[in-house]
Amino acid sequence: MIRKARIEEVPEIRRMLAEFSREGDVLPRTLASLYSHLRDYYVWREEDGPIEGIVALHVTWDGLGEIRSLVVVPERQRQGLGTALVARCLEEARDLGLRRVFALTTNPGFFGRFGFRPIAKEALPPIVWADCVDCVKFPDCDEIPVMLELKP
Repeated sequence: MIRKARIEEVPEIRRMLAEFSREGDVLPRTLASLYSHLRDYYVWREEDGPIEGIVALHVTWDGLGEIRSLVVVPERQRQGLGTALVARCLEEARDLGLRRVFALTTNPGFFGRFGFRPIAKEALPPIVWADCVDCVKFPDCDEIPVMLELKP
């Protein structure tokens, strides 16, 4: 089931993101960042089981949000969890009144199913790139920025 992350889940979220960040799939997040941005995060968790998926919707600028930190444990991949997590973020983005949502991804086809389209890196505001120095791929990033224009 998808729901907003809870304060007691922050250490588990941090461990999962750290695991996936080793391969460069997502950025690692500090405890300070996770606690201060906890309201950005959704988790997929069955009852008392472990977290099986994570995603965040981060408001980056006026009318602009980012889907970030999307991870699903390997044994649950290709079962619709990632799709459901992104759909929940897009629902919240519309509720917040965001006009555009972007993601940085190595899998633009996945986001294309939602209507995201590749854009030039220069089309994003500079504030978007502030976290890049924490990435194992910096400065040789292979991620593709994709954008979705939301209808009011």
